[in-house]
Amino acid sequence: MGRTCLQAVIDAPHLELVGLYVYGDRKAGRDAGDIARREPTGITATRDVDEILALDADVVIHAARLDPPFERHDADICRLLRSGKNVISLNGGTNPAHWPEARRAQFEAAGREGGATFMGAGLNPGFAAEKLAVLATGVCSRVDAVSLHEVVDCRAVKSPEYVFDVIGFGAPVDRVDPNDPDWAPAALMSALFEEVVTLVTARLGWRPERVTTAHRLRPATTDLEIAAGTIKSGTAARIDWMWHAHAAGQVRVKLGISWTMEKPAPEETASGLWNIRITGEPDVSILFGLHEPDGWTARTTAEMLGVAGAVTNAIPHVIAAAPGVAETPPFVAWHAPEQAREIVA
Repeated sequence: MGRTCLQAVIDAPHLELVGLYVYGDRKAGRDAGDIARREPTGITATRDVDEILALDADVVIHAARLDPPFERHDADICRLLRSGKNVISLNGGTNPAHWPEARRAQFEAAGREGGATFMGAGLNPGFAAEKLAVLATGVCSRVDAVSLHEVVDCRAVKSPEYVFDVIGFGAPVDRVDPNDPDWAPAALMSALFEEVVTLVTARLGWRPERVTTAHRLRPATTDLEIAAGTIKSGTAARIDWMWHAHAAGQVRVKLGISWTMEKPAPEETASGLWNIRITGEPDVSILFGLHEPDGWTARTTAEMLGVAGAVTNAIPHVIAAAPGVAETPPFVAWHAPEQAREIVA
């Protein structure tokens, strides 16, 4: 996702790239345009955080890979805020009110010191639930519950560390309880998505009471050869994540994300689509998907493009927000470059 966001910044006529931090030595010292598969930019990638802190930048797009523990990048983000740079994160942060008080206070203090703001943006978290599902309730005279589900085909993911250690594929289903908050993948995912369901709940006027989970591991029926290696028969080949937000004594918001290393069943929502359902008067259903433009030949997927779009469109909002931490806006639109220049300026 970092490369796609980098491409979006380089390609946007109203944005100027002034620096690039990379997490791998292989990319350090290279021109940002080379890394992004674009023309040279004159910006050299660095592994030195101090070089980024010294830059005169309005916004930093923080696109580090999601790895446990969830708070592993907090210190760097707070340094960026104290240096006066607004930060947009791809890894959650859409609902700071749900964070542990100490974490929120740390970010708030750093933001106030630097006069800068932290905000989360993306597709999920960031758009599908917090914006689109909430917006769709605008045609209802009564809402009882909201649910969102997506299926993610993970077979092409190449990193063994990410697939087996971070996500949790290959876990022994007879010995791992996916609802155990001490299981590392569950802890990471709950930190990312509990704030999503509580934000939707709050935006619909309910007071979130608690979040429960109904996660499930499904075993492979045979050995599976995937891009990242082998999933042994009997170990997790599919992980069904499910969070329930309770309010007024009922489950009001459900968020389900099914990660699979097997081809999704025909009756399921196709991979890359979000299925939103609102129970009320009237009932509402939305099947939301993203598609590559006609004639698209790049390796970048529509979902990657969507995340980059959500992030770059959030830039004016994080700049305009009060210092500290900001909830993701309920509505964010694309603006033509001419107007976008005026908004960002």
